[in-house]
Amino acid sequence: MQYAVDEKGFYGEFGGAFIPEMLYPNVEELRKSYLEISATPSFKKEFDDLLKHYVGRPTPLYFAKKLSEKYGTQVYLKREDLNHTGAHKVNNTIGQILMAERMGKKRIIAETGAGQHGVATATVCALKGLECIVYMGAVDIERQAPNVARMKMLGAEVRPALSGSKTLKDATNEAIRDWISNPEDTFYIIGSVVGPHPYPDMVARFQSVISEEIKKQLQEQIGRDYPDYILACVGGGSNAAGAFYHYLDDTRVQLFMAEAAGHGIDTNMSAATSVLGTEGIIHGSRTLLMQTKDGQIIEPHSISAGLDYPGIGPLHAHLIKSGRARSFPITDKESVDASFMLSRLEGIIPALESAHALTILEKYDFKADDIVVLNLSGRGDKDLGTFMKYMDEYE
Repeated sequence: MQYAVDEKGFYGEFGGAFIPEMLYPNVEELRKSYLEISATPSFKKEFDDLLKHYVGRPTPLYFAKKLSEKYGTQVYLKREDLNHTGAHKVNNTIGQILMAERMGKKRIIAETGAGQHGVATATVCALKGLECIVYMGAVDIERQAPNVARMKMLGAEVRPALSGSKTLKDATNEAIRDWISNPEDTFYIIGSVVGPHPYPDMVARFQSVISEEIKKQLQEQIGRDYPDYILACVGGGSNAAGAFYHYLDDTRVQLFMAEAAGHGIDTNMSAATSVLGTEGIIHGSRTLLMQTKDGQIIEPHSISAGLDYPGIGPLHAHLIKSGRARSFPITDKESVDASFMLSRLEGIIPALESAHALTILEKYDFKADDIVVLNLSGRGDKDLGTFMKYMDEYE
């Protein structure tokens, strides 16, 4: 695969493992064992069984008739919102908890923005009886209160990140500090295709079940196993990596990424990394990130906590830089409009993150016979507090 990671953890010029010396043994242990462990028959059997009987996979590929009529094209929604826990995140946490178990780790830490990864991590820790600590920005704790309650209900400890913008970047910083302090017994479940190698590759592999199912489902429904376009939102980008994975080298399929433009790319209140970012290192990986000329992180902004991150995964940086994927910056207002539109047109309330991808349907002139698969990565229950602030505008 042209877009597969190399043995040093790079996608083209992006990736690698730029980590403190104290973390080297942890990361190296994982790097040496993740492919071997995940290829064993017992791992594959347990992973597949849990995805089927616990998570509820395969998720439907739904032909959205009214949405298709509205935009004059053929739109299929990959319903990751119907997974147990309400998003794609659980595909990855199942895989990583099985990895942690087989490596003898008893204490699990995670970071979360929108809370979906935190909930998914807390869920699998409860399932496996392991200690769970989730780091979450104080701002995100406030705006994603339902997910915080779910994590606590599942027995996780939620620790607020009080530095910086008090969002996902800062939660990740806190989780890494914890890992440095507790290298022996702790496994860090990263929620997206970010961080030092092997995390971006490992997370993409666990999420690749999404595109694996899309291939089978399209074959059943339309008699061919590829769409013309795949649309997905990108913060770190794990749902996009999963939806793109089996099509990365198939140039018949165009890959479209929706990024959070916040108030607009010219406002200093944005998280549209592929437009505003330059090459640098964040959280152990060389990628595109929003930074000043002297390398200080520019605080991101998005209405959606899951896209409120100043970088993108190294695979996505490579896809953008090589021209394989195209990015669309989507504003807060556009994503709210799309959320209400889908809710009232198809009876599906999307997560604000996923709604960014829906907005691409407005931005690109798709043809009538184009097959467009949109990865609906999460459900909107967690965002009802935000939606309620806008309710009067849509009455």
